[in-house]
Amino acid sequence: MKNWVEEYRPKKFSEMIGQEEAVLKVKNFIENFPKKKKAMVFYGPPGTGKTTLAHVVAKEIKAEIFELNASDFRNKENIKTILKPAMEQRSLLNDSKLILIDEVDGISTYSDWGGLNELIKLIEETPYPIVITANDIWKKNLSDLRKKVDLVGFKEINYQIIKTVLVEILKKENKSIDGELLTTVAIKAKGDLRAAINDIQTLAEVENPSLFLIDERNKETDIFNALRLVFKGKANNSLTTIYDEVKMPIDEIMLWVEENIPEEYKGEELARAFERLSKADVFKGRIYKQQYWRFLVYQNLLLSYGISAAKRDIKTGFTKYNKPTRILKIWLHNQKIKHKKSIAIKYAKYSHISQRRAMQDFDILRPILKDPEISKELKLEKQEIEYLEK
Repeated sequence: MKNWVEEYRPKKFSEMIGQEEAVLKVKNFIENFPKKKKAMVFYGPPGTGKTTLAHVVAKEIKAEIFELNASDFRNKENIKTILKPAMEQRSLLNDSKLILIDEVDGISTYSDWGGLNELIKLIEETPYPIVITANDIWKKNLSDLRKKVDLVGFKEINYQIIKTVLVEILKKENKSIDGELLTTVAIKAKGDLRAAINDIQTLAEVENPSLFLIDERNKETDIFNALRLVFKGKANNSLTTIYDEVKMPIDEIMLWVEENIPEEYKGEELARAFERLSKADVFKGRIYKQQYWRFLVYQNLLLSYGISAAKRDIKTGFTKYNKPTRILKIWLHNQKIKHKKSIAIKYAKYSHISQRRAMQDFDILRPILKDPEISKELKLEKQEIEYLEK
């Protein structure tokens, strides 16, 4: 099953509907390069066409595009070894080259080792135009970068424009969806065209789309769309970035994937999917224990393309995905022992032992801690005393 977002991605400036002002600024930048600044930052909400316009620019100027994600280089040395050679080498296939750096917000988050400063230095030296994307370019630690680039803002796309695009796609796919439902999809997308296209592709596969609930763009809706594309669609390169726009930590995404794999996969498919999930968990452990952040790309790849490729055929029909029960279990467990922890902390401090030791010996200490004099000495609260009495 093809991915409609990729299939109908704009290929030229005239197809960038809803972002005409941004296109004008880009054309002006290209005409004046390198007389003024050498880099542009495309900033704005997810799904508004930032990365797409960068690819359109490359096609329009017949340039080879060299694409990087900011998470690929989190420090000065990584930028030198990855980005600098790309700027120095001539294109083999085209006369020109365009450097695309997605999600510069990632550099600002992990710039403890001079990564952002090195990027700014390379911008001043590059012979090729650079396009950088960001959801939020106004962060304080991006102020130096803003001075070195042309800022191109992307706005949320009007719902009427979104609906027009959806109608055209459905015509080309020989599909039909009720006009009122299409309006609902367009409005609920909140300017995110990519999300709206994902929604209608899902609706087009549902037997009765009018009964399918389209919620506003939020964390759960985003993760639901991502899971549908991974579990039901054909594995392709576009899936490797499927979780990038899901506003949810990667660890929580793993729990969603773990919870819902059995809803879609059975037998050998289920075994392959869980094997790849376990490998993603191995990389997660290495990231946390050894701070090998370069492994994040492998964790993401296994969770997206890897899980998707575990199935033999594409899947149709509607599947209800569930919230991870492990999150609830963890919360209930923490609630159950929170008073035990708080008492152990007070006792450990009073008796000059470790908190870990106090937790290990808690059942032995309980009769002592229940003594009113001891409770008063430790300044236990009413809820803590009631916990000891249980």
